[in-house]
Order: sequence, then C-alpha cells, then structure tokens
Amino acid sequence: MAQVADTTPGRRTLLGAAVAGTAALGAVGTGVAKAAATPGEVRHGRRLPVPAVIAHRGASGYRPEHTLGSYQLALDMGAHVIEQDLVPTKDGHLVCRHENDITGTTDIATRPEFASRRTTKSIDGVSITGWFTEDLTLAELKTLRAEERIPATRRENTLYDGRWQIPTFEEVLRWADKEGRRRGHPVWLHVETKHPSYFRGVGLGLEERLSKLLRRYGRHRADSPVFLQSFEPSSIQRLARSVSSPRVVLLSGASTRPWDFVQSGDPRTVADLVKPDGLEWIASYAQGIGPTLDLIIPRDADGRLGTPTTLVRDAHAKGLILHPYTMRNENAFLPADFRRGTDPNAYGDAFGAFKVYFEQGIDGIFTDQADTGLLAREDFVSG
Repeated sequence: MAQVADTTPGRRTLLGAAVAGTAALGAVGTGVAKAAATPGEVRHGRRLPVPAVIAHRGASGYRPEHTLGSYQLALDMGAHVIEQDLVPTKDGHLVCRHENDITGTTDIATRPEFASRRTTKSIDGVSITGWFTEDLTLAELKTLRAEERIPATRRENTLYDGRWQIPTFEEVLRWADKEGRRRGHPVWLHVETKHPSYFRGVGLGLEERLSKLLRRYGRHRADSPVFLQSFEPSSIQRLARSVSSPRVVLLSGASTRPWDFVQSGDPRTVADLVKPDGLEWIASYAQGIGPTLDLIIPRDADGRLGTPTTLVRDAHAKGLILHPYTMRNENAFLPADFRRGTDPNAYGDAFGAFKVYFEQGIDGIFTDQADTGLLAREDFVSG
C-alpha cells in the first residue's frame, strides 16, 4: 500500500499542495513558484478543507445534473466545491451541460419545433447523432427543460424532470455570489471547458468567454474561490495567459491521449503525463491534476482494487494538488471490493471505498453524492 496520509485534523483542514506558488505569490502565466510546504498547509488566500468534497455536476445522485436545483442541493448538503461543465450556444453564451449533445439531458427530442436540428457530428473523433447546444441560440435553449441523464439507474431523479432550465454560467456565478453573501463565505466552483479544441474549430472558443466572465465576477485572481479544469492541457495553458485562477489538468485512462495532443501530433499519453517529467510539465502552467481514480489505485480484471500507484506522492512532490474523479454510491460504479448484493443500481459500501481513496493522501474528490462523501470525510479526519 502507498503511504497513508497524515489524518491529524490540523494538517488536513486547509487547501493543500500546489495552489501554492501561484496563490501565495500571485504568479500569472506559465510559471509556478515552488514553495517548500506539504499538502494540508495553507496554500490559498481562502480556506478550503482537505480532503475537499467536490459535488460532481452538483448533487447529481439526487437531482438532474447541471441544474440550479442540483447545485443548490449540493451546497445545502455542505459540499465544499460545486462543479460546472461548460459548452456554448450558437450565439456564444456559456451554459452548463456535461456534453454539447443534449439529447439525453433535456426534453428536446419531444419538441417538434427542433426536429430538423437533429444531426450527426464528429466530436473529438467520435460520431454522435443528436441535438447540440451550438446549434441553438440561448433563447431557444431556454425553452427546453432538463431531464435525468441515466434514468434506468436513478429512477427517483426522474421525479424532477422538467423542473429546471439549463443554466448559463453567468447565472451560476450570480447564484454563487448570492449564496456566498447569505452564508458569509465564498462558494467554491470547479469549472470545466468541454471539448475546447472542437469549439475553437467552429468559432466558439471557450477560454476567452470564460475569462471574461471570471473577470466580471472577480474570480480571475490566484486566490479566487474557483478551479478551472480541462482534459485538454492547451485549454489550461490558454487560460493561464488570461487569468490567474487555480487550474487543474484532468487525466483520463492511462492509454488515452488528450484530444489536443491527437490534433497536434503530440505522441504522449496520459501514462506519460503521470510520470515525474510529465507532472513537472503540468506544474509549469497548472496547480493541480484531476486523475481518474484508477490512476491512483488500478482495478484488476475482476474490478477489484490493486496496488496503489505512486501518483499522489509524485504529484505532491511537484507541488500539484489532486482532485480525482468520480465516487458514486451505486454498485455499478464502485470497485468490486465494495459492491453489495447483485443489484447494480443499489448502494454498495461507498464509505469503505471513500476511506481507501482518502488514505492515499488526495486533496479532494469528486462525488455524485456529496452527503455520503462528507460523512466519509468526517470519519476519516476524526480517526
């Protein structure tokens, strides 16, 4: 097993590792100042618990994802950070959807006025047929209603189908500011640019639009309560040139390549990026990584957890925080070690799984059920 993280509450109460150099020194751009401190120390102008519980698309285990209802419930549960994924509309507004294909997350398929908009596109090398945000104006998109993305798994969530519109990111920023004033502390956001190379190619670049909004709402500084994330390193590099907000590079399976690497001919895979040299390169323009949980503890052919990798230790050595994804309560998503019974949609031993991942020394974790994550975190930090 990897070395177990220090669980003393005093060492695990503040945002740790690398937001560090840039937050402490106000650095902007491609460089990250390396400060001699360990994960768990003060690294940010604003406090954030470690490990932090990050609400994945809001309270997506209980409400249709990326709706104000989902975000509000996650915040009310006590989640430390709320996640948004951003895609653009035809007229350039940033809206919150996991994908630009909204076939399965809205009622658009039942709306005859949009039947002619159904089309097939290649998104990051994958052919997809459906309806896409970039083919609708914001006014048109606002006539739609959000629906549960995986109704077969989360049948209870379908009760809320049709209750909420798709929010713009600006609406979320206003909501976060209002809630922050009401609660007396800032509401942290974790904001992802989705398919940035694709959107830049169709004239709807995300980074400039996002940077403009961050500046308008005062979340463009190194100590701002926001993380900017992307699976494409070049998107994070572009953001680093325009805002100082903390930045996180997302990392998928070890054998995969970021889409911007595919387009540019960069032969490196995620397996290369999680090596010390790759982490050093990431640390030159970002403050953290968001790896899939399997990069921290791989699963074997039976879906059981294997031997932890050295990724947490190696990333911390380069001054990077780690926000891995995604913990979910349902058996279908848990490692086989923690599944209970034969129903894939029933809850397994999520608390046991959280404990194992927290023991690796991660700085935060994405979860669909923030309440479960918060209870698991409390068990962990209290020993």
